[in-house]
Amino acid sequence: MLSLQAPSAVVMIRPHAFASNPETRDDNAFQTLSTASAEATSDAARDEHDRAVQQLRDAGVTVHVFDDFGDLNTPDSVFPNNWFSTHPGGHVAIYPMFVPSRRRERRTDVIELLKQEYRVQDVIDYSGLEQDNLALEGTGAMVLDHVARIAYTVTSNRADPVLLERFCTHFNYEPIAFEARDAKGRDVYHTNVLMGIGTHYALICLDMISDPARRVTVRNRLEESGRTVIDLTHDQIAEFAGNAIELTGRDGLILALSSRALAALTPDQIATIQNSATPLPLSVPTIETAGGSVRCMIAGVHLARR
Repeated sequence: MLSLQAPSAVVMIRPHAFASNPETRDDNAFQTLSTASAEATSDAARDEHDRAVQQLRDAGVTVHVFDDFGDLNTPDSVFPNNWFSTHPGGHVAIYPMFVPSRRRERRTDVIELLKQEYRVQDVIDYSGLEQDNLALEGTGAMVLDHVARIAYTVTSNRADPVLLERFCTHFNYEPIAFEARDAKGRDVYHTNVLMGIGTHYALICLDMISDPARRVTVRNRLEESGRTVIDLTHDQIAEFAGNAIELTGRDGLILALSSRALAALTPDQIATIQNSATPLPLSVPTIETAGGSVRCMIAGVHLARR
């Protein structure tokens, strides 16, 4: 049975000029510098991407792959979930990005494929608001509960509150915004590094939510939606354990996450996931140097086939 939360098709971008982006390093504490050469780093990232695509396809997920040859200087293009999202009922959103290099990742061929193969009713393009220095970086900035219609959002320069309200009005979500900081007191740049929502469970580091009252609200809303809350630690978040996405494969629900993230989970946490989904670890250590992991690499297709 298809889950509203877990799409069976995804879009992924195959990188040819991957690098840890200097434009995003100031506010992304998850970024690290690779010690390998630029060419070796790029080749390793492409190999990791290709293996991940094959593993997802082997699990029965439809993967639409687009090559990015790096002509436009788009080092983060392997993370397409930030510039567009799709929604049940045939709706697509295109988002404004915080830094110039990420704005160049948007491409019409991805949207055209969605229109050709899926039922797309409308495309709402917010990208023009970049001229006003406003950003809302898709399902990086917002973790969407497609069932309870909630957009969980960490407030940051990547998630403008006015734009969040506008998105939620257009797409019929309730915004729940909160401040979040890591163990060193640094602001969290994207919501999807600290939480991920499956059909029957949610991964989240509640301790990163700064306001205790907001922490209680978020936990309550997740539990009210029928989900078991898997409370992650700061150390687990640093291993990208929150950056996971549930998908529908050939044999049911799977949780795509990095090998590093799965290794950071406790046996009890893994058992809770396995009550309803099969963890699918993908090895992406080079790609993780850019400050994102498996969730960031995958743009879910929540649209009906034509």
